[in-house]
Order: sequence, then C-alpha cells, then structure tokens
Amino acid sequence: MQPLWLNGKPQAAISVLDRGLAYGDGVFETLRIHNTSPSLFYLHIDRLSSSCERLNIQLDLAVLLREIEAYIQQYSITSGVLKIIITRGSGGRGYNPAGCDEHRRILASFQAPEYPETHSKQGIRLFDCQTRLGISPATAGMKHLNRLEQVLARSEWNSDEFAEGLMQDIDLKPVEGTMSNLFVVSGGTLSTPDLSQSGVAGVCREFILRQAKIEKLDVAITSLSLEDMYNAEEVFVCNSVAGVWPVISYQNRSWPVGKLTKRIQGWVNKAIYR
Repeated sequence: MQPLWLNGKPQAAISVLDRGLAYGDGVFETLRIHNTSPSLFYLHIDRLSSSCERLNIQLDLAVLLREIEAYIQQYSITSGVLKIIITRGSGGRGYNPAGCDEHRRILASFQAPEYPETHSKQGIRLFDCQTRLGISPATAGMKHLNRLEQVLARSEWNSDEFAEGLMQDIDLKPVEGTMSNLFVVSGGTLSTPDLSQSGVAGVCREFILRQAKIEKLDVAITSLSLEDMYNAEEVFVCNSVAGVWPVISYQNRSWPVGKLTKRIQGWVNKAIYR
C-alpha cells in the first residue's frame, strides 16, 4: 500500500467530524491500474462526477484529475488498484449539509487482488444471499460510501466454495452480486437488471453495454425475475477489477460457460489489460 493522499498531499488522517465517516456522505471509485494507466478511466470519472452532482457535492474535477496523475507518477505505480474517495467534508448541523467546508479528495493504492484463474475460465458458484437490497431511487446506481447492505451480504458466507453472492431486492428480484453486476443470456439477447431502484451501476457493466451496442447485439436493461435467470442459457457477473466471471451454479440451477460470455470476457480483458 502506498501513502494516502488527502486533497493532493500525503496524509493518513482525517477529521472525525468528516461527513463521510459520520453519515456515509460521499462516493468512491475503485480502478484497476495496468501499465501505469487506470483501466476504464473515463467511465469511472463519468460515474464519479455524476454521483457527486446527484449528491450536490461540488467536486473540482480538474483538480482531482491533476492529483490522480501526480499520485501515480509520484509512486511509480505500474499496476494494482487505485481507490478514489470523495466526501462532502466536515460541518453542517446533524444531517443538514449547510455550512460544510470544502469536499475532501482521498487517494489510496493497493496491490491488485489475486483471484484463482478458475474463476474466469471454469466459472464460479453464487451464494444465495438473504440480505435484501432496499428500494432507493434517490441513490440507486451510485457507488456511495454507505455499503452496509453489501457488508451484511458478504458476511453471510466464508467458504471458498462460493466466489460471489447474488443479492435480490425486497421484491425478490435479482439485482447484482455483492461486488459485481449480473448479466444473463437468453435467446441471443444479453440482459442485465434495471438499476433505477437499487444496486450499483458498475463501470464494467457500462462498458459491456456500450460495446454490445457497437457489436450490434440485442441488449435489454430490464426487471429480471429469478425465473428469467433460471431459464437463461448463460449467466455471468463482472466488475472492473476482477473482469468477467461465468456463473455455473446458483441454488439447484447450473449453466455452462457460454460462448457469448467468453466473447464478452475477451472485450473486458482487452479493456482492462490493454
């Protein structure tokens, strides 16, 4: 792990009054770095900027971009994971954000996680998480700092038998994994759950949707049911650090590692490890 930066300077301490700590009032991005470049960078920055705008956090994007470039160069980071955290700062009485000082920009880098090669080649089993995602249109899609639902869901299993868990909303509709987005393939159509009510609109998900349109695939962003998932021909999950993992088992249902999944995996690997 490299030193942490706070607002462009090496610093590992933050005020205990920071609203990111007190209320989860902020957002974050986790980027894969390969050959000194953050992968899918423009998509991460677009989501970060959009999320700050939705939360009315006045992000100085030009300053942040300069700090990211300086941070990577300062520590000669050629590979790993870069984490960007934006908080609203300190101040304000209770939940009221009025009177906050300047937003805070935190940069940290870590070694990239090492996942078994079998996850991407042979596929994974999904755990059946019982923690449900609440309906929250105001925050749906954002990668905000309150990730308690995911924390609770991920604490439900500790076995290596499952590499990821499926999370459903309160209406028992599949939404996403604890750290990934969900796709299914049925009748040649690539479908992913609509995330306008809950879930995180992942950067890897967005890349796949854009590339699928370029490749002229039939794409659907829709409200999936468990039956839709059970009847699918292929299932996979994805994120911008791990890439694409075929899903071969969930509950008593199983799927092969499909041709379209492998094709999409190639797109993502090329984008991450370009």
